[in-house]
Amino acid sequence: MFTVRKMSVKDFSFAVSLTDTMNWDMADEDFEFMTQLEPEGCLVLLDDSEKVGIATTISFGELGWLGNVIVRESNRGRGSGSTLVKHAIEYLKGRGVKTIGLYGYIERIPFYFRHGFVYDSEFIVLKGGKLSASPSAVHLREVGRDDFQDIVALDSLCFGASRRRLLERILLGSGNLCYVYRDGGQMLGFVMAKVYEEMAEVGPLVCARQHEEVAVDLLKAIVSRLKGLEASICVLANEPGMITALKSFGFREDFHLARMFHGPPVVSDCVYVAESLERG
Repeated sequence: MFTVRKMSVKDFSFAVSLTDTMNWDMADEDFEFMTQLEPEGCLVLLDDSEKVGIATTISFGELGWLGNVIVRESNRGRGSGSTLVKHAIEYLKGRGVKTIGLYGYIERIPFYFRHGFVYDSEFIVLKGGKLSASPSAVHLREVGRDDFQDIVALDSLCFGASRRRLLERILLGSGNLCYVYRDGGQMLGFVMAKVYEEMAEVGPLVCARQHEEVAVDLLKAIVSRLKGLEASICVLANEPGMITALKSFGFREDFHLARMFHGPPVVSDCVYVAESLERG
């Protein structure tokens, strides 16, 4: 019989070992970060008393995100994944969430469709280990103390909800990077990167659609600081200019994903790079 409970520190090693089977490159610190952000929304699936699956969620007011849904292979096919997803949806709705987003493998679209998710758009995950770029924009600079409010406002406009607590945690993280692009005092875009010992994850990146060239300049600035690191980034497939630029920096396409929504879809007209697959 399947049951679901919230994740605790004692579950981190199990969660990492499970995600290792999918080569997701996660560590205990990733689950520590997620449980700090959403303590009640990180879940463990039990088959009787044995741990067999996990799912993580995060809520941003009326918008939430579902991530890290995985069940041990030997326990699949008996409604295990459906049990996790149903509990995650119930949890987020209980938090007042009206729209739930996720990034799922293309082949998993039918599974999530059965649970009320609708396809929105295609994203591409690119990775690179020998990166090179030279920043050139005069309006680019590293984030300053006075930039945070404008970052939150621009991000909220594009993402569809305020991610203040998440963005603040990223900015305060040791070694993380953030660049902003201002012109005449106006914030036109920003980019962040989470930096680990030998890896980096670029995102989020947000800028206005009418300033697409700003996105490439922001990417140049952040990539110039990631030399020697294996980096990843998740971008809309319908952004040929950005994808071409990323490949010229040394990134390569790794795999494709579907962004799906349960509830009213988030509609925005901006250039967007995901913060992460787990949190949108």
